[in-house]
Amino acid sequence: MARDPRCDILFEPVKIGPVTAKNRFYQVPHCTGMGWLRPRTLAEMRGVKAEGGWGVVCTEYNSIHPSSDDLPHPSASLWDDGDIRAHALMTEKVHEHGALAGAELWYGGARTANLHTREVPMDIGSFPNLAGHPFQTRAMDKTDIRTLRRWHRKAALRARDAGFDIVYVYATHGYLLSNFLNPRVNTRGDEYGGSLENRTRLVRELIEETKDAVGDRCAVAVRFAADEKTGEDGVPIHGERRDMFEMLAELPDLWDINIADYSLEMGVSRFVKEAPLEPYMDFVKSVTSKPVVTVGRFTSPDTMVSQVKRGVTDLIGAARPSIADPFLPKKIEEGRPETIRECIGCNICYSGDTIGVPIRCTQNPTMGEEWRRGWHPEKIAPKTSQAKILIVGAGPTGLEAARALGARGYKVMLAEASRDLGGRVTRESALPGMSEYARVRDYREQALLDLPNVEVFRESALSAEDVLDVGADHVAIATGATWRRDRFDGERFVSIAAPGTTPEILTADDIMAGRMPSGATLVYDEDNYYLGGVIAERVKQAVVPVTLCTPSDSVSDWAGKTSERWRIRSHLMRAGGGIELAHSLTRFDGQHAVLTCEYSGAEKELPVSSVVMVTQRRPNDGLYHDILSRAGGDPDALPFTLKRIGDCEAPGIIAAATHAGHRYARELDAAVDPDEPLKHDRVDVG
Repeated sequence: MARDPRCDILFEPVKIGPVTAKNRFYQVPHCTGMGWLRPRTLAEMRGVKAEGGWGVVCTEYNSIHPSSDDLPHPSASLWDDGDIRAHALMTEKVHEHGALAGAELWYGGARTANLHTREVPMDIGSFPNLAGHPFQTRAMDKTDIRTLRRWHRKAALRARDAGFDIVYVYATHGYLLSNFLNPRVNTRGDEYGGSLENRTRLVRELIEETKDAVGDRCAVAVRFAADEKTGEDGVPIHGERRDMFEMLAELPDLWDINIADYSLEMGVSRFVKEAPLEPYMDFVKSVTSKPVVTVGRFTSPDTMVSQVKRGVTDLIGAARPSIADPFLPKKIEEGRPETIRECIGCNICYSGDTIGVPIRCTQNPTMGEEWRRGWHPEKIAPKTSQAKILIVGAGPTGLEAARALGARGYKVMLAEASRDLGGRVTRESALPGMSEYARVRDYREQALLDLPNVEVFRESALSAEDVLDVGADHVAIATGATWRRDRFDGERFVSIAAPGTTPEILTADDIMAGRMPSGATLVYDEDNYYLGGVIAERVKQAVVPVTLCTPSDSVSDWAGKTSERWRIRSHLMRAGGGIELAHSLTRFDGQHAVLTCEYSGAEKELPVSSVVMVTQRRPNDGLYHDILSRAGGDPDALPFTLKRIGDCEAPGIIAAATHAGHRYARELDAAVDPDEPLKHDRVDVG
């Protein structure tokens, strides 16, 4: 199919200093949890994006010196010649597909504790570590500033020698250079502090010195926040940022614009929708003649075209959409935007870097698996037999397994007990703010329509006898999991019902099914991710007084890894819900919930008439065990292979569910050594 001519503007080349991007699709620097620790994994992942049509593919933040070490968050690095060789793995793969490669030079300052290198970090003053570690920085004198400039220049030369086409001066996100720009932080009394001109001096010097070092071959970009802070009503407060920008406007070859509020720039879809940065961009293009890139979790070609035509930006910046679908540009170019795996804005990708592990994605189960498993987001090995496969359960696991097996060419039967496909994502996407999660279902349901070898049977609850009668060669049980009414006390699952009582104890499944409590309610959250807060909001919408209780020290503790924890808590507070932290729910008699302090063991009572449990889930594996029992518990005695996958095997996040379905499809009939399923990305020891 030919692309929509309205999208032609997205495929115009853009000159960036001495280099030219082949189109307007620009994968901005983003973290991966790979960095210098996993160079082959990183290179293959970035190369796939270039293959997918991105005109520019940047790597993540590159430490310029060991005194800027971010472990356990593994950044990239440009410390020595070994880093040049490691980065060349990536730039060569990016160049194979005609894309430009970009490197962001970074010095963390008070944001880094140097837990790996044990070097002393430097910042404007002797500041506490902003990541909460018990260390402080050394206050920089002018000798330190000259040293930093030398390190930055050497890192730029290494970036050039590694094959990068764009080299960044990174002046935002709370790292060292942004501290020099910040009037509240920078109270120096020398030529690097005080006046606006003085506070921008170091950034100006680094731009000029980087251009002098590599500007004959590489473009020099600056990452810069367009605002000073966000007002209470959401209106950007630019402060002096426009004046600062005007002073530097023509110095670099490219401006990469972000904003001060990272939780908005990187906001989850529950709270932040597509293109949220547009109000902050109102002056940028009018001030500089240089090309501009910005982000906005862009998934709609119409939004992209509008942003360019209206002069909001020159290049469509993306991190998360490029993760969810590395082939997004190519699908638009080829006139098949309906096949895009749209980002759902869950930030599971971001959580990988937060905990120092390789990136993963809810929509794209191949993300992070390109090198170690050899998975490609758009290519899959054809079938190796005429086998017929039965998949029981059409939640995210079953849908992905059916889609991928269908793409391989197998004959697939997908049986779903209910009328609706999607399982948990269909139920969760109906909750407040969660509508974009339905994209997990919609992408796969749409793909199945184009696969005539996949049959979908709705309202088809199967028994073990039914499964045996189908005559399949392979059977996968993907029947999901159910939220429990009890809780785990650290050793076993225990009931919270007071002895001799039958109080109203609901679960997240009950709320999603429309069963609402009628009186004051306690939502008890041991899941610690997003669902407890969403369930509390849904109950609150029913005009029911709600208190959220968790044994953790913070609301939705794990959601801090996806950058949404504080938004969840502030959202609950604005809604008027109560919050009880560091307390376990130990008893409930229908009138009072007994809460026990995690630290002192002291008990207190909360008057409520209902409790909603968001604790753990029980795998729906009854069908699996029924089938096994027909063969005396011996799977080899069955006339087909039998496997449980996804939440039915082990409940997890939705990203784990789609990954499980995809892995089943990839490994069916494949020669996979169960004892050595992965390649290990490391430097071999001689």
